[in-house]
Amino acid sequence: MIRVHGAHLHNLKHVDVELPRNRLVAFTGVSGSGKSSLAFGTLHGEAQRRYLESIAPFARRLIGSATDPQVESVEGLPPTVALEQNRSAGGARSSVGTVSTISNTVRLLYSRSGTYPPNFPDRLDSDAFSPNTTAGMCPDCHGTGVRHLPTEASMVPDPALTINGGAIAAWPGAWAGKNFHDILESLGYPMDTPWRDIPRRDRDWILFTEERPVVTIHPVRSAEQVQKTYEGTWRSVASYLRKTLAETQSDTLRRRTLSFMESTPCPTCGGRRLMPEALAVTYLGLPIDELNALPLARVHEMFTTRLHELGSGTDAEVLLLEQVAPILESTTELGLGHLSLGRGARTLSAGELQRLRLASQLRSGLFGVAYVLDEPSAGLHPEERRAVSGLMRRFLDAGNSVLLVEHDMSLVAGADWIVDVGPAAGEGGGEVLYSGPVDGLADEDSPTARALNVGPLTPTTRDDARVASGTLSLHGIHARTLDGLDLDLGLGQLTAVTGVSGSGKSTLISHVLAETLRERVTTTAGDAGDGSDDHDHTGGSWRVGEVTGAEQITRLVQITQKPIGRTPRSCLATYTGLFDKVRKLFAETDEARKRKWTVSRFSYNVKQGQCPTCNGEGQIEVELVFLPGSYTTCPDCHGARYNAETLEVTWHGLTVADVLGLTVDEAAEVFDDVSAIARAIRALRAVGLGYLRLGQGAPELSGGEAQRIKLATELQRTRRGHTVHLLDEPTTGLHPADVDKLLTELERLVDGGDTVVVVEHDLAMVARADRVIDLGPGAGADGGRIIADGTPAEVAETEGSATGRALKARAI
Repeated sequence: MIRVHGAHLHNLKHVDVELPRNRLVAFTGVSGSGKSSLAFGTLHGEAQRRYLESIAPFARRLIGSATDPQVESVEGLPPTVALEQNRSAGGARSSVGTVSTISNTVRLLYSRSGTYPPNFPDRLDSDAFSPNTTAGMCPDCHGTGVRHLPTEASMVPDPALTINGGAIAAWPGAWAGKNFHDILESLGYPMDTPWRDIPRRDRDWILFTEERPVVTIHPVRSAEQVQKTYEGTWRSVASYLRKTLAETQSDTLRRRTLSFMESTPCPTCGGRRLMPEALAVTYLGLPIDELNALPLARVHEMFTTRLHELGSGTDAEVLLLEQVAPILESTTELGLGHLSLGRGARTLSAGELQRLRLASQLRSGLFGVAYVLDEPSAGLHPEERRAVSGLMRRFLDAGNSVLLVEHDMSLVAGADWIVDVGPAAGEGGGEVLYSGPVDGLADEDSPTARALNVGPLTPTTRDDARVASGTLSLHGIHARTLDGLDLDLGLGQLTAVTGVSGSGKSTLISHVLAETLRERVTTTAGDAGDGSDDHDHTGGSWRVGEVTGAEQITRLVQITQKPIGRTPRSCLATYTGLFDKVRKLFAETDEARKRKWTVSRFSYNVKQGQCPTCNGEGQIEVELVFLPGSYTTCPDCHGARYNAETLEVTWHGLTVADVLGLTVDEAAEVFDDVSAIARAIRALRAVGLGYLRLGQGAPELSGGEAQRIKLATELQRTRRGHTVHLLDEPTTGLHPADVDKLLTELERLVDGGDTVVVVEHDLAMVARADRVIDLGPGAGADGGRIIADGTPAEVAETEGSATGRALKARAI
């Protein structure tokens, strides 16, 4: 047994619990109850701490220190391997093949067992088959497959403008752009002449020269601001763009830079990313770039057939195929067979990334470890979840333990042991309600027990469904696997778009429908597109033939699981806008007026109010040599974000830092009589986020929590006109009890006259929709077609529909 004593991390209330080793243990509870704190923070955190203490002090200093698991003792704990819902997928060159480690074996197969042309020179090395190495990348495009070329038309889109009027759109904003402007002016170039009237020689020099003259700049002096004379170094516009593209780590700046360059397939490699020698080698009749473009299910089929042809043996090809075949089989079983090895990792969902890493663990051959898994069912169709259970059993059969944090009751029911945490979220949770075999939980009174004992679903019938107030039609949709698809969407209804993983749901709704409406409606909110094509080497072009009915829509709200920010500066209170109203309350206190402080003083982003040590972040980033940086609490403000003087002003006995430390549930009582703030608080509680702190930073939030914060932000707004809300798997990370809360709010939007479209796998939500559009029948090339369209009850009776089969199995 693993014995935990006195766990008090986050909201855990000095928990004592025992759980068996070499078994499948499910940690359950409502969102925010403390189950992840126990499984990941305590158990995995303690295993990390022990590992770091076991290594040499010098190496420990380089790696950094582990987070304190805040537990008195843990006995019988094996080493742990944690696979969390992490959207971080590496750089722009990271792919399905690199994340799963399959690419390593494929490159070796080409190197050792590939077919070389006659009279070919020598042992291309396996690195020669990677576009990410100097040995293999195309020398012209450096392995990107694309040549980004600054042109006059891309850098100066409107030649009728003058330089003073903003003709050079590609210049950066703020000081750098002003510097380039001042250098040109000092050099005597015409600043108020239309760009097209400037001599060609001068235009070419400004845009393309490699000269780097240094110019003395004499800024204009004014009564308000006096700037010193300085030396400015000129850089042409094209040179600036190329330098920025090569050096930036910001996705936003990268996209902006590329918008001022013409991107075309590399003329040397034709967009294939590799050097010619590597592309001349084939395996099973294909060069490596063509193999990397195939679905994993097809690659698995080809490799399995080849292995049967070769039979057993110690030949290098046989050994390599035997090594990679189990991983390919697992990726296919886990609903990832539609992905290709060359697919950009940044285009994958968090659930897809986790399942890829899960499949790759089969290669490690570890024994005696505990795998800590965070909702591996995320993003999977109900029919695909059986494969997750089978994979976890393979880990157990290999002599390991599996600790599973999960909301899907079908997986929970198949566990050997359950640790149920609750009863509520935040301060209302943190207790172990039950720890024992699955059967014993049925006699308990908890949200999980009720979810396990829930009766059959009642799919919406035609008589129960809301009648559509109009129709939005998209005809002739072409995008990825959608080939000539027609979509008719009922307005004023709750529509669930379903299908197995990779059937085309997100492409249809989060990309094509969202971008089509974005071009046609007057107001948009939420996330701008799904971002799925930013680094996708397969291309993301799409087109729609005819669109009708869009004139009935006045507003689009798209809500995805993108983070609400990337640093602790972005938090729940700032994103929802309620913090602006909080700061106004503090600015209106007698003490603040006496000191002549305005609302800006109570922002942790302003120097006057913020802690000077952490600059208002409440945390300090610790840079590590061999690992990504981590954050530690600021030693001066202890996480308060503000300097001591600012915290001298209080409102109803609370400092502004105290307010940020309140949970949403606690804030409901504090701000009950402040209507503007209370409205936002009610919206957050309505979607089940009462356990979050107002100042909870963006990096601490899951994708599901970020999505519900965005939804709550919309719920508090006054609705005008007809709004279409698009949500991509909003139930991710939600306990069945929380799904009911979310569904109630979505139905409230529809009852108010709006349209809600959800891409969804949760059968409880699908069964209560007015309409279900089911894509399939399979994934990738086998999907992209509407195979069922109607009320949930009608879809349940549709032959060949995976969603229909799942609904029918759960229906009365």
